[in-house]
Amino acid sequence: MQAIAAPIASKMADQMAEFQINRLGHQGDGIADGPLFAPLTLPGETVSGEVDGTQLRDIRVVTPSDDRVKPPCRHFKACGGCGLQHASDTFVADWKVDVVRHALAAQGIVTEFRPIETSPVAARRRASISARRTKKGAMAGFHQRASDVIVEIPDCQVLHPDLKPALDVAKQLAVIGASRKGELSVTATLAPEGLDISVAGGKPLDGPFQSQLAQEAQKMGLARLTWDDEVIATCFPPWQPMGKAKVTPPPGAFLQATAHGEEALLRAALEIVGDASKVVDLFAGCGTFSLPLAEKAEVHAVEGIRSMMKALDQGWRQAQGLKRVTTETRDLFRNPILAQDLRYDAVVIDPPRAGAEAQCIELAKSKVPTIAFVSCNPVTFARDAATLIRGDYKLHWVQVVDQFRWSPHIEMVGKFTRV
Repeated sequence: MQAIAAPIASKMADQMAEFQINRLGHQGDGIADGPLFAPLTLPGETVSGEVDGTQLRDIRVVTPSDDRVKPPCRHFKACGGCGLQHASDTFVADWKVDVVRHALAAQGIVTEFRPIETSPVAARRRASISARRTKKGAMAGFHQRASDVIVEIPDCQVLHPDLKPALDVAKQLAVIGASRKGELSVTATLAPEGLDISVAGGKPLDGPFQSQLAQEAQKMGLARLTWDDEVIATCFPPWQPMGKAKVTPPPGAFLQATAHGEEALLRAALEIVGDASKVVDLFAGCGTFSLPLAEKAEVHAVEGIRSMMKALDQGWRQAQGLKRVTTETRDLFRNPILAQDLRYDAVVIDPPRAGAEAQCIELAKSKVPTIAFVSCNPVTFARDAATLIRGDYKLHWVQVVDQFRWSPHIEMVGKFTRV
């Protein structure tokens, strides 16, 4: 056995080598020459590892960066929910701003950057939890990095304290509603009246099971329980505050990850819009921007999902002291509003990660004087910004918002005015 083990050990040693980490990629992984991707490393570090295609495996940090810190969460090494807890807050903030700056530079764009807004620890009011049955009950949490293995996270440093009970809710729902081989995806949202829970991937609904779920929702004190898009029980209205309005979003609808992040994005958008009296809100969702804007301006809200437009409209009708808000269900990817129909004092646009290429082509041809552009993707933001600039708009400044703390995810707002 010793004669066999020695050559194997020697071969493994030959495969290990040292590498210099040059920079951080968009997903938060360190990158060495090759390129070789090394998770949980930082620029300037010397690491050893085994090359596996374009990845480094079995990484050990030989020379740590001055920006390396002790991760604040005990689950960090196992959990894949966070990717940057090993880096100082200052490093992460500077890196996120630089990601946006470099994306714009690739399009030949240079502009002013305002100081980044970073959401506090334990502020997430919305999370997607994975849950699975086990022989002894169930487990719930986030996946390991690049794995379908679930890691339990009772001491998670990201979730708002009032959202943590959703972990136990997910476990209970898995016990009664997941197959032994299946996995539940539980979207949990913190609402003023309680938890709003939306489940996908569970057992098919029938009469007895639906009745059982409704009873469980009441026992657990949930505001609302939805199972595969079917509302099972609404014990309390799961409304969300949007300016002076109270909006009850459809199950699983988009909501900004933290209240702090939403406030930062909204504050920047309101500043850009200023005293405009007639505003169009494109990709309006349930009214994150539309309803606060309506305190001073008439707003036309456009969104591709009808249920979101209905929720926004109901919230507006029940609110007091708001100006007129109209809604339109429209696929702005396939059917953008044409330039000649964009007769507004200002535009607020908040597209998904794919950006708003078709709509920005029309905006670039319009005469709208001011655009507040909200984005969650630096690359598509830069692409669409270049389109607007070619149409004689100027990008005055960008505000980066980090509401997905310790992750590579980035939000931003840009101020555009027609030259």
